[in-house]
Amino acid sequence: MSPTILEIKNLTVELDKEKIIDNFSFSVQQGDIVAILGPNGAGKTVLLRTLLGLMPFSGQVSWLKPLRKGYVPQRLPLVKGIPITVAEFFKLKGIKNYQESEESVLRSVGLEKGILKRPMNLLTPGQYQRTLMAWQLMSNPEVVFFDEPMEGIDVSGQQSIYRLLEKIHLEKNLTIFLVSHDLSVVYQFASKVICLSRNLVCAGMPKEALTAEMLGQLYGGETKFYQHHHD
Repeated sequence: MSPTILEIKNLTVELDKEKIIDNFSFSVQQGDIVAILGPNGAGKTVLLRTLLGLMPFSGQVSWLKPLRKGYVPQRLPLVKGIPITVAEFFKLKGIKNYQESEESVLRSVGLEKGILKRPMNLLTPGQYQRTLMAWQLMSNPEVVFFDEPMEGIDVSGQQSIYRLLEKIHLEKNLTIFLVSHDLSVVYQFASKVICLSRNLVCAGMPKEALTAEMLGQLYGGETKFYQHHHD
């Protein structure tokens, strides 16, 4: 069994005196893919920010050893609007042996070297998301947080990004936290799932936690989802 790298005990997070997460306990092993589900406003991004040490909380969040962490947001509108090239964006990372790092990570996310000359504001949504992923991978993280990485990408592009995440996970033995609304892909892709709906929290393996009853509580009414497998 892989070693435990994160212990969460009795975690409570409040915003404007309202509990978003209430007395939540959970553990994460090295190499886990943890999907975070819930409707809009349920606290998914709040949980990510808490685990990154950016939010006040009560309880215990213990990373059991120092780990390099990366965070890929839904979008970086400030960067998207500045007419800098991908190469110039990568230089902002301030990494030694920059050119060796950029060529390696570009290959790992399925981008050609020629994209380095393209302005960030002219990238397609799929290219843009892959570029953000490559930018984070340049730091050689051990844990990566993805906040709805498929936002604004068409269905075929989403499948490509998910396959890419699987590839990176296997190659680098990353621990991944993934906020997503795609239940069927989460069912196939994640090893663990956390369900948030304000004070409602469920956690466990997807096949056990994602019951019809729980999904009804999360999203309201009858929610259907289908298992599908990547090629």
